[in-house]
Amino acid sequence: MEKMWAGRTAGAVNKDADDFNSSIHFDSKMYKQDITGSMQHAAMLAACGIISESDSNLIIETLEQILADINDGKIEINPDAEDIHMFVEAELTARIGDVGKRLHTARSRNDQVALDIRLYLRDETNGVLELLYKLIDAIKTQAEGNINTIMPGYTHLQRAQPVTFAHHMMAYAMMFMRDCTRLKDAAARMNYSPLGSCALAGTTYPINRRMVAEGLGFDGITMNSMDGVSDRDFCVELMSAYSIIMMHLSRFSEEIILWSSWEFKFIELNDAFTTGSSIMPQKKNSDMAELVRGKTGRVYGDLMALLTTLKGLPLAYNKDMQEDKEAVFDAVETVQKCLNIFAPMILTMKVLPENMYAAAQKGFINATDLADYLVVKGLPFRTAYKIVGSTVASCISQGKVLEDITLDEYKQIHELFDADLYDAIKLENCVAKRISEGSAGPEAVKAQIEYVANFLKDEGYTE
Repeated sequence: MEKMWAGRTAGAVNKDADDFNSSIHFDSKMYKQDITGSMQHAAMLAACGIISESDSNLIIETLEQILADINDGKIEINPDAEDIHMFVEAELTARIGDVGKRLHTARSRNDQVALDIRLYLRDETNGVLELLYKLIDAIKTQAEGNINTIMPGYTHLQRAQPVTFAHHMMAYAMMFMRDCTRLKDAAARMNYSPLGSCALAGTTYPINRRMVAEGLGFDGITMNSMDGVSDRDFCVELMSAYSIIMMHLSRFSEEIILWSSWEFKFIELNDAFTTGSSIMPQKKNSDMAELVRGKTGRVYGDLMALLTTLKGLPLAYNKDMQEDKEAVFDAVETVQKCLNIFAPMILTMKVLPENMYAAAQKGFINATDLADYLVVKGLPFRTAYKIVGSTVASCISQGKVLEDITLDEYKQIHELFDADLYDAIKLENCVAKRISEGSAGPEAVKAQIEYVANFLKDEGYTE
């Protein structure tokens, strides 16, 4: 098909070069945004007296028909078109002739593609937010059912202090809530229309950029035409936010993988989110969590690819910037797929409280509470710390835990030990005594759950 830009050159490109140059196979996913932007542009051109009202109406009506025909499968996007912008314009011109050629007045593909990708990412980001809300809600549901489920908390992957499963779940809820705010912040900075920047210098036509921006739901316009066509900060910022989401999902996946292993057996994943082995009939593999963990590197790679593409580009538009789309499309689609799997996987996983409690009874995770017991009795913390550390070492050599030491033995260690020490080191009491805001104590965790519930309510999320 003849190139729209034929004139300065013959428009005849080597077949391999043409394929290399073409972006239709990936930017065709922006057809809705491209057509919507064109309709607003046509309406503005008429309002400003640049084209006639009748031409504008015909263009808009025909674009609506093209959009409906693509949605209904009546026409297919031509893979021989250079890009989605050229396809839409060619289809429009084929249907209404010279009137269709008026649409591209006072715009360039440079500002057109900058507009389309903003619109597309705005739509997709709203979808990612909904999936994040769904995941946060699933985490909250698990937490609500496990406020008193005691488990060992870890540092350095060593048993450290007693917490509850609800408290552990709430940590991930907080991460994903921050992800929501990051996405919304990035989307807000993205929500400015570049249309009217044209190739780089603006236009001599008396256009109304703000009319188009308002019609498309933007908060305003980009204030420099060179920046308008060359800015891809919003892609980088969104991909950075996507990468952080994947980092959180990967950390969560790692724990799910550990917890569902026989070595931990803290949880059991629903069969719908596991696979088996081709040779070992006993296996139940956490493949979905493992895939999420693996796909994290893919999203990181997308971010680094775009940063590398942009790092040496002079102003304004360069063809290198065509490389933004495959990377950002892949990143957002990967995040969406992972979140879509993750929420039901969390919601349906079975918690095994007995195994968690049994693990919590080992590893001396109540040692800090024993030291705090001595501090309350009047010892400096560092003195108490050393006494309890020596006691733990003695227990290890004897194959005991702190609860196994008799009161007489404790008295020999230090005179401040008394019978009430056993209440102090009881796991349930260790957890219950955590009363500081944000801690593992039941009341503190209930406040965290309420905080998450209010967040979801404020965001307008409904189950």
